Amino acid sequence: MPRGPRLDAPGVLHHVMVRGIERRALFRDDRDRDDFLRRLGGFAEGRALTVYAWALLPNHVHLLVRTGTRPLARTMRSLLTGYAGAFNRRHRRAGHLFQNRYRSIVVEEEAYFLELVRYLHLNPLRGGVVADLRALDRYAYTGHAALMGKVSQGWQATGEVLGHFAKNPRRARAHYRAFVTAGVPLGRRPELQGGGLIRSLGGWQAVRALRRGREAYTADERILGSSEFVDAMLREVEGRETQEEKTLRRSVPLSTLVRRMGESMGVEPEGILGRSRARAATHARQILAYVWVERLGRRASELARVLGQTRGNVSLAAKQGAKLIRPWGNLIERWCR
Repeated sequence: MPRGPRLDAPGVLHHVMVRGIERRALFRDDRDRDDFLRRLGGFAEGRALTVYAWALLPNHVHLLVRTGTRPLARTMRSLLTGYAGAFNRRHRRAGHLFQNRYRSIVVEEEAYFLELVRYLHLNPLRGGVVADLRALDRYAYTGHAALMGKVSQGWQATGEVLGHFAKNPRRARAHYRAFVTAGVPLGRRPELQGGGLIRSLGGWQAVRALRRGREAYTADERILGSSEFVDAMLREVEGRETQEEKTLRRSVPLSTLVRRMGESMGVEPEGILGRSRARAATHARQILAYVWVERLGRRASELARVLGQTRGNVSLAAKQGAKLIRPWGNLIERWCR
């Protein structure tokens, strides 16, 4: 069955999978792994994603994340493009690093959240990367070690996961560890790898047969959840485009955007576009980069030429602007009309 467009909306839980092209290695050493985590952590700290579980395997990556206001596709494109470029430069190679586009599955939280946390974190054990659970507890390249308190990952939402087990952190870790231990004998679980009813009922043929019966079952390979959840998710995403999103798709001229921002923030346009180091002008420039790149989806290189900066500096400014935008968030639609 053809793969449909990605499903996404703010606050949605996703199981994301990324694979190396032709099953080749995505990580050749710990320096590669650390670089990927640094980039992932940057997006988490910038609130583009909330990261609950993750595992880096030699030729693939698993993530359990919740999206913020920034679309998942944009975050993943930035993450993977940036990492692939650094990997190729470091290892003096050229060409694609990843196999096709990443795969993302929208997850019904109540039924699958903890199951997926456990499933993702057991990947290194199932794949033979670590020998046993004791080694997994200390393995730095899965979120399990952070949940166990053995490795510090300040950007990982450990508290939200452990809060499902107990209020006391020590007791929560003990219950979580027991939960993970109980998952080891379950092995590979295809029903957690996407499709919900599709996989658990035996594939699309079984789903079609059920649909011909008295009860209607809705299934979608992009969603892991019950028939009711699939129905609700499709309705929400397909009817999602708000007036704000329609406005932000329009191509507002940079000069108009800067003028409107300046009026709101009390900063002259020349101060925003110039090299002023005044705090207000610097913050306005960073917010401009955020709105231009992240909210309007325009090229960082376009803004870089106007500002007389590098594309990398504009991308960095956009990340900094994401941390400053909250007091001005309700004005973005007006700025971009």
